[in-house]
Amino acid sequence: MKKIKIDYISTINKDITDQQWDATIQRVESHSIDIANWKEYAYVPKVAFRMAYTADAILLKYSVKEKYIKANCLFPNEPVYKDSCVEFFVSFDGEHYYNFEFNCIGTALVSYGTSQKETRKRFSIELIDTIQTNSKIQCQHSGSSWELSIAIPIDIFTETNLKSLNGVKATANFYKCGDDLPVPHFLSWNEIKHPSPNFHLPAFFGEIVFD
Repeated sequence: MKKIKIDYISTINKDITDQQWDATIQRVESHSIDIANWKEYAYVPKVAFRMAYTADAILLKYSVKEKYIKANCLFPNEPVYKDSCVEFFVSFDGEHYYNFEFNCIGTALVSYGTSQKETRKRFSIELIDTIQTNSKIQCQHSGSSWELSIAIPIDIFTETNLKSLNGVKATANFYKCGDDLPVPHFLSWNEIKHPSPNFHLPAFFGEIVFD
């Protein structure tokens, strides 16, 4: 199981489009999402994420280079995993977890529950709209590159009594996928041992510690 410590940032501009925000998050350690867990989906685009937290939010920045790019989903809770997509799943009790899924333009799908689909509850559009996103996309003949900056407010974890992240230990996994891209792929940060593509398996989450 992989483990990372999440740095606390005490002073950062809350506007994630600001250059100061970007410069601050760039100083945080980068982690690769590069495990192709299923042989039939061997394509591995270059993907990394940086993660930090403040008194009231989790900060994420994904950097992606891939052959193809797609962004059909424009509204919250549409199937963004079919587009060029990055994801963050986190559990605070080892069983129930939040899944945050974003396509390359920042459209989000968010839900909570266990790995049993019938238990999972989609978040409201109003709650999803409290997440800040900012994307930068460059398309070239040789491929595309994009970055997605994300600020997830602590208040969105409505099913968990979180007053502060300081000292909290959780389990999580980070993903890159594109179900409907010309070359589908399903990458993870922590290894998944399952016969077919499935990200909804908290048994294979790694550990994150909010330092």
